[in-house]
Amino acid sequence: MTATNVDVLLVGGGVMSATLGMLLKQLDPALTITLVERLDHVAHESTDGWNNAGTGHAGYCELNYTPEDQNGNVTIERALAINASFEVTLQFWSYLVEQGIIQNPSDFINATAHQSFVWGEKDVAFLRKRHELLSNHHLFAEMQFSESAEQLREWMPLIMSSRDTSQPFAATRVEHGSDVDFGSLTRRMVAHLQQQDGFELRLSHSVKSLRKSKRGHWRVVIEDEKSGKELDINAKFVFLGAGGGSLPLLQKSNIDESQGYGGFPVSGQWLVCQDPEVVKRHSSKVYGKAPVGAPPMSVPHLDTRIINGKPALLFGPFAGFTTKFLKKGSVFDLFSSVKSYNVAPMMAVGRDNMDLTKYLIAESFQSHKDRVDSLRNFFPDAQEKNWKLQNAGMRVQIIKKDAKGHGKLEFGTEIVAAKDGSLAALLGASPGASTAVQAMIDVLERCFKDRIASPEWQARMRELVPSYGQSLVNDGALLKQVRERTLSTLKLR
Repeated sequence: MTATNVDVLLVGGGVMSATLGMLLKQLDPALTITLVERLDHVAHESTDGWNNAGTGHAGYCELNYTPEDQNGNVTIERALAINASFEVTLQFWSYLVEQGIIQNPSDFINATAHQSFVWGEKDVAFLRKRHELLSNHHLFAEMQFSESAEQLREWMPLIMSSRDTSQPFAATRVEHGSDVDFGSLTRRMVAHLQQQDGFELRLSHSVKSLRKSKRGHWRVVIEDEKSGKELDINAKFVFLGAGGGSLPLLQKSNIDESQGYGGFPVSGQWLVCQDPEVVKRHSSKVYGKAPVGAPPMSVPHLDTRIINGKPALLFGPFAGFTTKFLKKGSVFDLFSSVKSYNVAPMMAVGRDNMDLTKYLIAESFQSHKDRVDSLRNFFPDAQEKNWKLQNAGMRVQIIKKDAKGHGKLEFGTEIVAAKDGSLAALLGASPGASTAVQAMIDVLERCFKDRIASPEWQARMRELVPSYGQSLVNDGALLKQVRERTLSTLKLR
C-alpha cells in the first residue's frame, strides 16, 4: 500500500476544514497539509449554498439565541457570544480580501438586513424585551425596533403586503447584516490552498480507518471511491470536519473523549422562489419564532439569498425525520452509530424527545399546500406556482451524557479533542459556519498549544484577527474599531 507523511490531515471539504487549512498555512507556510473529501467537489454537503440558511449568524435576528423562560425572563448571553464570534470570522475574511486571496467580497458575502418579525401580544412583548436588553449592549447598539405598520412596510414590504393590521405585530432590524454563500467562500479558499506548496487535495476519497501509532501519530487509510485503491497516510494531526460524517469518524478514532457521544439527524427542505418580480420585493432575512416542539434549526425565516451570483428567496426550513447523517449518506448511518457506550444516552434522548420526533415525522408528510400556507404567515400573497420545494442539507444534533450519565440533546456546535491534541472533531450544527474562524482558533489553542503560545504565532494571529486575545463582548471601543474595518472591507454598510 502506498504511504505518505503529512503534518495535518483535514477530513471533509467544507468550510471548517478550509478555514483551519487557511489559518495553519498563514501561521506556518511550511506545514504539509492534505485535505480528503468523499465527494468529487468540495463544499457540496452542508457548506453548499442551497444546503444552509446563508445567514451570517450574528444573533441579530435569530430569536432562539435569546431564550425566554417560564417567568418571562430573556437571556442574551448566547447571542452576545455568537455575535462576538461572527465578528472574529468577519475579521479573518477581511484579511483575505485585503491580501487579494479573495478578490471581490461580493463573490461570497452581501449586505442583507437582518430582521425579526412576530405577531400576537405575547410574542410582541418578548421581542420588545429582547430589543431592550440587546440594544443596551454595544454589540447590538444599532438594532432598531418598531410596532408601526408604516415603518414595517418600509422595512419588509413583501411581508406587510395585504397583512391584517388589526393584530399586534413588531419587528427589529439591523442594517449591517449579511447573506453568505459559504460554498463559494470555501471553493475560493481551497483554490488558494491548492496554489501553496505542501498542500494536497484528494477528492473522491473516503476514510476507511484511523489508528493511533506508537509514535503518537495517526495512521489513516483512505480509499479512492473510483478506483478502489487505498492510500496509507501518516498524520501528526487529524481534523474531522465532515459535518454529519464527523461522528462516525470520531467513533473510528476510538479516543477516550469520543465515549458517550451520539447523533440525532434532522433533514431539511426549502421553498424556493426565483421569480424576478417576487424576488425584487424582498431584500432581507426575516426570522420568526419556531413552532412549539420544533428544533431550533427549524425557526421559520424568509431569506434573500445570492447563491453562485444569482438572487432567490428561500422560506423554511421544513424539518424532517431521517436516519442519514449526510445528504449523500446512507439510511444506515444512524443505526451504525449506536455503540455500547452511547446506546443509553441515545435511548434516553429518544424517550425524552418524543414530541420532537413526532414533529419531524409530521413535517415530512406536509403537502406543498401545507408548506405554502406556512409561508403565508410571512408572505400573505404567496402563490403556490411561484415556489418549488428543494432539499436542504443534513444536520446531526449532538447527543451526549449529562452530569448524571443520562442522555442530553444539544443544539449547537462542539469541538471534541484528544487530550494529547493529535485529533479534533467538530460536531453539531447552527451557528456552525458563521463562527468557523472562532471554532478553528479554539482547535488551534487546544491542539497546537505550544506553537500558538509562541511570540511568532501570537503576533501573526493578531495580523489575521486584530481582536485576537481580547474580548469584543467587554470592550466596546475595540468592537467599534474592528467593525468599522470589516463592514467597510466587506462592503456591508
